[in-house]
Amino acid sequence: MTVLLLAFAAFCSTILGGLTALKNRDNLHRLLGYTAGIIIGVVAFDLLPEIFHALQEQHADPTRPMIALVIGFLAFHIVEKSILIHHAHEEEYETHHHPQVGIASALALSGHSFLDGVGIGLGFQVDPKVGIAVAIAVLAHDFSDGLNTVALMLTHKNNNRRALWLLLLDAVAPILGAISTFFIHISDASLILYLGFFAGFLLYIGASEILPEAHSKHSSYRTIGLTIFGVVCMFVVTRLLD
Repeated sequence: MTVLLLAFAAFCSTILGGLTALKNRDNLHRLLGYTAGIIIGVVAFDLLPEIFHALQEQHADPTRPMIALVIGFLAFHIVEKSILIHHAHEEEYETHHHPQVGIASALALSGHSFLDGVGIGLGFQVDPKVGIAVAIAVLAHDFSDGLNTVALMLTHKNNNRRALWLLLLDAVAPILGAISTFFIHISDASLILYLGFFAGFLLYIGASEILPEAHSKHSSYRTIGLTIFGVVCMFVVTRLLD
């Protein structure tokens, strides 16, 4: 039940981000800087320590989960770059704005939102504290997912109605991902690999997607300060969850 409630919260976060994008996208840089800090904090203060703890308990080699981390980072980097999702370079395509590109990009974001839900569910299989920390990271960046979904659709000449339909798909995806984990149970060794992969995925989202977007048009020391504040917040939260 907790998993579904958190997945529904991710749904609400995505919808809120999309609706905010429809109204005013230009003033969101500070919030994006803060969410980037939260995601980086989850990786540094929760996922990586959990990996190290599990490796110690199982007397396992750290090489495999670190390879999984790199694969997670590079996999989403390749997917996003291949379909022009990354907004930091969207000005390069100003003369190539086609509705199909926006739809393909929004569908890719929905796929990654599905994995967010899977991440929450599998996190609870590891430990409720891990599940909660992962959910916090998901909530933080699902807002920007909703924002990016709508922005991509509108940038590539789709109308508001179509953008809202894709936003709804993106918002439902984490719930479907969380439900799928009710039928999946993986071994302790595989969970370590999952944690590594998901850490790489979140690291990419926070450091290579959201943070550059936060500074793409409104770089400032205040945004930097909010990123640091986000990291500190996650340090405090993870200590409280211990």
